Amino acid sequence: MLCIPQTQSCNYFPLLGDAVLQVLEKISDSLREEILEVLVPRLTDLTKSDCIWQRICWQLVECVPDRWMEAVVLGFVQRAPGANALSRLLGNLVVKNKKAQFVVAQKMLLLQYGHTTAVLQNLLGYLSLDSIRRTLLLRVLQELLETWSSSSAMKHSPAEQQLYISKAILICLSHLKEPEIASCRQELLTSMMEGVKCHLESSLPPLRRLGMVVAESISLSINTEGPVLKFEYEEDDETRELKSLLVQTPSFCVVPSLPDDEKSEKAGAALPLVPESNEKSYTATPVMPDEESDAELDSDDDLIPYDMSEDKELKIKAPMYIRDCIEVLTGSRSEDVDKWEATVKALESLVRRNPAATREVSVELAKILLHLEEKTCIEGFVELRQRAQVAVLTTDPIPVAKYLTSQFYSLNYSLRQRIDILDVLVLAAQELSCPKFHGKTKHSGVQKPCIQLLPGSDSSKDWRRIVDERIKRKIRRFDTGRSRVELVSCPNEFNSVAGYFFFPLIQHFDRPLTTFDLLGEDHLVLGRLVHTLAVLMYLAVNTVAVTAMGKALLEFVWALRFHTDPYVRQGLLSCISSLLLSVPAERILADMTEELLETQSWMGDVMEKDPDGDCRRLALQNLLLMENLKNKLEAVPS
Repeated sequence: MLCIPQTQSCNYFPLLGDAVLQVLEKISDSLREEILEVLVPRLTDLTKSDCIWQRICWQLVECVPDRWMEAVVLGFVQRAPGANALSRLLGNLVVKNKKAQFVVAQKMLLLQYGHTTAVLQNLLGYLSLDSIRRTLLLRVLQELLETWSSSSAMKHSPAEQQLYISKAILICLSHLKEPEIASCRQELLTSMMEGVKCHLESSLPPLRRLGMVVAESISLSINTEGPVLKFEYEEDDETRELKSLLVQTPSFCVVPSLPDDEKSEKAGAALPLVPESNEKSYTATPVMPDEESDAELDSDDDLIPYDMSEDKELKIKAPMYIRDCIEVLTGSRSEDVDKWEATVKALESLVRRNPAATREVSVELAKILLHLEEKTCIEGFVELRQRAQVAVLTTDPIPVAKYLTSQFYSLNYSLRQRIDILDVLVLAAQELSCPKFHGKTKHSGVQKPCIQLLPGSDSSKDWRRIVDERIKRKIRRFDTGRSRVELVSCPNEFNSVAGYFFFPLIQHFDRPLTTFDLLGEDHLVLGRLVHTLAVLMYLAVNTVAVTAMGKALLEFVWALRFHTDPYVRQGLLSCISSLLLSVPAERILADMTEELLETQSWMGDVMEKDPDGDCRRLALQNLLLMENLKNKLEAVPS
């Protein structure tokens, strides 16, 4: 019998103790706020134009005992209305007092990451306002860059902390002067190269983009006149905020007490953003008035234009047969670009209309599409090719699935092609497993699950949303009366072929090839493989092979459970979710009880200790699913 009462009893008293401490901390914080909310604004006003009050304030903070220094310094930094005000309040305290220096230069920047951007601007602006403190600013920047460029720190720290450190680096760069940059240009360049390398190796797109933005900013700072580093990425609010930090903020505009979203809105209005045109200099071409332009036109203006109003665009007829398509895509006729484009656009519909003819050449066609490269700038080429691959795979699943899964572990394939194979397998499995929809509607809000696998996108969030919806449906709720689409009963075509999609992918993951090492540097593909296996497991519900798939997947997860890449760990935890949702409860009880108890202990550790927030959330979700499974089994009469 699956049970977890021992875990609950072991965790109860520590959780109770944590709750008591949290309450006491809140009481302490509220008492401290009562004092500082009165003290800081009043001292700020008094020190604006009175040097005597400044001396009094400096003496006040310098006499604070070490055991209280952290609370006082943190309170002043958080509540001061700007770096200038903070400088008047604290003076050179960070130079004179070792405890204050540790809090400002170490704890608030490297050990904590919950402070707002405005607090960071206050803190680093304060360090930049005095020549004595600027030495400390350079040292802080060096330590921040060492952390940012460390692959070990990146693997073992949460994404929120890495964003926090990146913001601190950009604010430091905004305060550096040209002589200071010149004195440490080589160190900045070395840190930039090491940091951007480890960020680009990450499997998480936000971290890769974060590394690109910081590297661009460092490059812009150290190469003010020469060429600068430039990456291609999609800008969002986060990247725009990061770039805006390179522009110094007037101290009176900083309001550290604002919440994050309000702060970003007001900062966006108050701060001038770095325009994209600043990254490269362009010579503006003056626009001439129409009259002047017309005067410079030559005598060709007198020619009468040829009437082309009745001309019609020539439409290239697409091939009518599958074998003709193969000939166009591979033979001598492939030089006809227009014919080639028409064939690519028509191939999916032609395959679906002619299943018998497709089965005769399905493996050959799958091979052609896997190696097909874009010859022209055809719009949506990658999606057209992918849809054709899915059509071929769903038309003749077994031989094509055998071919694709065998090629995944073969030599002489790029990482992009291997990821394409995984994407096609997932989309085809979804199409084979999903029931067809009827036109009428009834009450409730179920939508057809849809996994969008666009080039370079992360599909795991899409299917994870589907899994979350299925988990919610396992909880009893009153009907809210929303409409839903009526499902037509039909056989699950994925039932008989699930094993051909799943087992070949899970067999050889630990065998490195000359150019492909899943357990080594190719962890991005490993992450995609793990997420693909989770999706296939989820779609295999009610199939014959689901129990065998579940056992194999559990062994696979157990072998990789301590992987350092958070994207891989997220996929492994998602595999457990899919297993718990797809394998019948009685089969779990009969075949996997011992393994699942060990997995449960591991997930408890993940929930408490994993640095990645998504991993902690997934571990908690799995523990709740196990609790639900235990209750279900206890409710069944023996």
